[in-house]
Amino acid sequence: MLTDLSPLIAATARWLTVAYPPSGGALASALCEAQARQAVTVAAWLRYPTDIDAGLVAMAGPGGASRLDWVAGADPAGDEPAEEWAWRSWVDEVVASWAAGLLADPGLAARAVDALAEGEHACGTPAEFRRLLDPGDGDRRAAALLRHPDLLASVAALHGDQLLDRLGPGRALAA
Repeated sequence: MLTDLSPLIAATARWLTVAYPPSGGALASALCEAQARQAVTVAAWLRYPTDIDAGLVAMAGPGGASRLDWVAGADPAGDEPAEEWAWRSWVDEVVASWAAGLLADPGLAARAVDALAEGEHACGTPAEFRRLLDPGDGDRRAAALLRHPDLLASVAALHGDQLLDRLGPGRALAA
């Protein structure tokens, strides 16, 4: 059974960077993608904490981007021909929602990264999420739309309560 979440992570990060594009040129695009990928990786590892969970989502499929497009007001067609949309079927709505919440709220992102120690994915592999947790000025400029709390609110709200539940009562956000 395939237990690799990389297709889901790549597709969901791509959806985020298409829906909330970078501000600037090639470097900004790379910085924005790195931040999206780190947020999506954290969200995916929290959502599917075991190899069995990852295997099940690989078999069943994550669901696709249709509802996310509607909620975010994103253009699903973009500049791509229809035959190049296959990646969109690997977008996970819950993971995208959780990643949006992490990108919009640095405190929540720190709590989520701390919670990764409880899952199987982080065991034995040091993971660094600096661009998510402590973005520099260049990171912030490149991902101005991707990190804008008001723009992300509708996507983050879709499954934000589930993320808080996953983080547990001891890690819930202060009111």
